[in-house]
Amino acid sequence: MRRRTFLLAGLGTGGALFLGWALLPPRQRLVGSTLPESGGTDTGGKAVALNGWLIIAPDDTITVVVPKAEMGQGTHTALAMLMAEELDCDWARVRVEHSPIDKIYGNVSALVEGLPFAPEADGTLVRGIRWMMAKTARELGVMMTGGSSSVRDCWMPMREAGASARASLIAAAAASWGVAASTCRAEQGAVISADGRRLRFGELAAQAVQHRPSTITLKAAANFTVVGKPMPRLDSAAKSNGTATYGIDVSMPNMLYAAVVMSPFGASTAPSATAAQMARSRTMPGVRAVVSLPGSRYGDPSALAVVAESWWQAHKAAQALATATAAGTTAGSSAVSTVTVLQDIRSTLRNDDGMPLRVYGGAKKVLAAASRTVDATYEAPYLAHATMEPMNASVRVSNDGAELWTGTQVPGYARAAVAHVLGLDENQVTVHQHILGGGFGRRLDVDYIAQAAAIAKTAPGVPVQLIWSREDDIRHDFYRPATVSRLRAALDADGRVTAFVAHSAGQAPFKAYSKRVGFLLTQWGPDRTSSEGTWDQPYAFPALHASHSETESAIPVGSWRSVGHSHQAFFVECFIDELASAAKQDPAAYRAAMLQSHPRALRVLQLATEKSGWGTPLTPAPDGRPRARGIALHAAFGSIVAEVAEVSVAADGRIRVHRVVAAVDCGLAVNPNIITQQIESGIIDGLSAALNGELVIEGGVPRQSNFQDYRLLRINECPVIETHIVPSLDVPSGVGEPGLPPIAPAVANALFMLTGTRLRSLPLRMPSEASS
Repeated sequence: MRRRTFLLAGLGTGGALFLGWALLPPRQRLVGSTLPESGGTDTGGKAVALNGWLIIAPDDTITVVVPKAEMGQGTHTALAMLMAEELDCDWARVRVEHSPIDKIYGNVSALVEGLPFAPEADGTLVRGIRWMMAKTARELGVMMTGGSSSVRDCWMPMREAGASARASLIAAAAASWGVAASTCRAEQGAVISADGRRLRFGELAAQAVQHRPSTITLKAAANFTVVGKPMPRLDSAAKSNGTATYGIDVSMPNMLYAAVVMSPFGASTAPSATAAQMARSRTMPGVRAVVSLPGSRYGDPSALAVVAESWWQAHKAAQALATATAAGTTAGSSAVSTVTVLQDIRSTLRNDDGMPLRVYGGAKKVLAAASRTVDATYEAPYLAHATMEPMNASVRVSNDGAELWTGTQVPGYARAAVAHVLGLDENQVTVHQHILGGGFGRRLDVDYIAQAAAIAKTAPGVPVQLIWSREDDIRHDFYRPATVSRLRAALDADGRVTAFVAHSAGQAPFKAYSKRVGFLLTQWGPDRTSSEGTWDQPYAFPALHASHSETESAIPVGSWRSVGHSHQAFFVECFIDELASAAKQDPAAYRAAMLQSHPRALRVLQLATEKSGWGTPLTPAPDGRPRARGIALHAAFGSIVAEVAEVSVAADGRIRVHRVVAAVDCGLAVNPNIITQQIESGIIDGLSAALNGELVIEGGVPRQSNFQDYRLLRINECPVIETHIVPSLDVPSGVGEPGLPPIAPAVANALFMLTGTRLRSLPLRMPSEASS
């Protein structure tokens, strides 16, 4: 990369300090300031950490130190495969361990990819800004699992750590034999000399620490023996036999449990209880205390917490207290409703031009002069995360610090929240990270952790576990924001797009999140997560104008799986279908014509149409009703996914999805099985939202409370899903989220093919069902 132009430009704004910092080499990511828990440089028969990512025990057990949360997406297995590939170890001896909190584990990829550049953007300035952001990210060292960035972010550090350890082990063996290291090789957990002598990694680890290499050589993809193979997941057995420990499973002697009663959105006062009511709660079985919580900057509202000897006792007492209190009746909360919020969003969309995010070709002028245009408005509702494991955290406060046990996507921010609430330095807080029963962006927030710390502060020396009920979880979430979008296009005489204008309005989720956790970099300027999925798609529009208007509401919002892509893909891909219909062209062929300059996306589209049998007749559904196919293609998190959905509509108007065929290009497929699982997961999650997902708020309180009224897809409603992976040698890109965005538009487009009715709002409801 040419840095000179970028650095000289920086002199005008940052002066010599900027230049001096910019010229420093980027912070290394191999050796941290904190050793992993199982590691160390002890040579007295204990495990040895050869770097911050790898520990080798005398019995040849290889512990891969992972800085990313495992929340069902298979990240721990994929990252361990990267390490094992370069180390040349025995896969049967590999295990994983959560990393400590250290800057070497900071997520660089997510920050770089969060810059408001189109995926294909290039040039000196763009490369310079990306390089500078990567350098800044290394300095910040923010540990975060999100943005489908785990494998992409660790692609080089994990491989370099494995290759470095391999070189050290070979050097140690060569020194003990008195031969040149170039005559030795590593294979299946041992170093082998040219004459056949052999030393196991466990025998060499202590000596290998003294042989750190000055340079390392990574394998070429053609020589991979682990990466690219469908290796079994490392967490499957424990999750199947019940030995896996989630945050909610943490148990310690003398542990107390807490449940909470929280204020509704916009409430001007805390839940109130009389002295008699509080006293009555304290006399209930097992109850030890009732604690008033003022709320914190992390988004946890004012609340009352009941502390008891078991969670059920705390929960029952909290329920009784909630019934007796005046929570939710304040004037400040009664005005908060999704009806009024959506009215405000629609008004903003009509009256505000918004922040332009990508503009070229004079799209608005072309549109104004066009004789043939298409104009449509789409809407998407608030959505809850509804993770299978509700929010929970366990905290123990001692004289010299505190300990936290939880599952979180941001261990550094979790530690900071505990320290802030307890008035401690961050280095006085120890975080014990556990696997998560789902995250989807919800566990990027640390409100429940701040609550747990505040409750534990009242019981020093005793571990206190806070568990939210399912009702707490759904009614006090940071929701996917409701969004409205107006899309307009100009068409020529042949139906080709000559201008594409997209303007959406809604709350800014990542900006709101950044304010809660104190991440300064994204608190100002446009929030690209609001509109991602419009201006960053691979279609070749001659002119484009994409903008977004940020709105405000008392309803808290955050990152929901695939963030802006989750609704913008619905808007854009349904509108592309409308354009194909206006042009009287096949929807797949219409898309293909606009992807000629983007061969990667075109290959994905062609694979999906080929494998789905696009264009061939469909047999009726089992109930005899006709079926139709719909297609959608979307680029997100560095990957491209196309999906074809086969749909029918029952006599009562209920929508049934029978089959989904997905094609994905996610770069090099580290583990094809995990990719398939995650595409399936995204489709099922996306179908839950497309067919059922809607959070309705009245008087500051969500109408939905549990899975009976916030429905997820049932197993008997799940379609047959086929996933096809495009072969690639590119750097791996995301798979945890890209499978979700295309499914809602694919279903909506199939419904139009089937019924002629164009549904422009989510969740999808046919008129007969809506009227009933």
